[in-house]
Amino acid sequence: MKPFFSIIIPYHNSEDTIGRLLNSVAKSKKAPAYEVIVVDDGSEDPYNHYNRYKNYKSYRVIRLTKNLGPAVARNRGVKIAKGKFVVFLDSDVELFGDTLYNLYKIYSEDPDIVAVTGVWVKEQRSKAFFPNFKALRDWSYWINERDKSGYYYLFSTRIASIKRTVFQRLGGFNEKYPAPLVEDIELTYRIARRYAIIFAPNVRVRHEFESFWPIAKKYFLRAYYWTKLYQTRKKFDPVATTWQEAITTISGVATVVLGFLSLLLSPMLPVMSNVKCPFDLSQGGQMSNVVRIFSCYYPFVIWNLSLVILFLHLFLIRKFLVFLYQEKGLVFAVKGFFIGLVLYCFIFAGALWGRISLVRSVRQSLD
Repeated sequence: MKPFFSIIIPYHNSEDTIGRLLNSVAKSKKAPAYEVIVVDDGSEDPYNHYNRYKNYKSYRVIRLTKNLGPAVARNRGVKIAKGKFVVFLDSDVELFGDTLYNLYKIYSEDPDIVAVTGVWVKEQRSKAFFPNFKALRDWSYWINERDKSGYYYLFSTRIASIKRTVFQRLGGFNEKYPAPLVEDIELTYRIARRYAIIFAPNVRVRHEFESFWPIAKKYFLRAYYWTKLYQTRKKFDPVATTWQEAITTISGVATVVLGFLSLLLSPMLPVMSNVKCPFDLSQGGQMSNVVRIFSCYYPFVIWNLSLVILFLHLFLIRKFLVFLYQEKGLVFAVKGFFIGLVLYCFIFAGALWGRISLVRSVRQSLD
């Protein structure tokens, strides 16, 4: 019987999670016929782990001799796939019992749908702060803050599906991206030129998030590469990388910079309050007077500006902070505010470096 789904799982040294994923697939309820294709992307010691797959239904393993990245691994998996639709899963997720059935219902009830993306739930097994913060941050992006009028959503390969013939016609994932950073976004843009990508909140997976530093590094690199993608189409996205989030990032970085300057200048405020400006403001034009006033009272200006930017940033993230408070309480929300500022700095730094890289490339091409 020809499978309805071909489940493609790129795998690289994921022995701690791949077993749970395959077990969750095998326990799927009311799922249509499917095959599982595990693409071993150059794991260091794969043979000890292949034996774990023997008891799982309808699976095949492809082994790449070198680590070429998930884009290549997924494309290789699709080449041997037989299903009408391919389902991409990251090797560190787990399905719920109804995940495949809910996805099947979407396709069977509307034959015109060609691509669907699901969501990862906000619950974490870990009790540590940051994995829970990251899970709630992503959930808020996708559920609370997404642009509901958008005709497409990010084709997120933690859980995403597409008609196999459409995927092949589009050329698959862009293999010039070796790391799992923006290859899904780049494919999203190519899909969205012709088709809608349906967001299905009932197509769920569980994903356990990493600690702070691996995520912060990914934020930096993802912002770096996304800036280059943005340059090719000059559009923001309906989820996460929205224009509102761009403004929020800038306000977050400004909050950090101005807050730091305010702390440095705070010892000067009592002194400056008793100082009169030595300049004669009756002389010179309006602009020169503004400069003179600022040179006299800049600690007050920076202090007040930092408060304005802080309140602006709080306004922009108000929905997320309320969500954190409702889910985890006041202390968690306060910690979330500060860790969010740090992450915005990583995002801004990555985007800035991406922009600098683009300018350098243009200059080199003109030389």
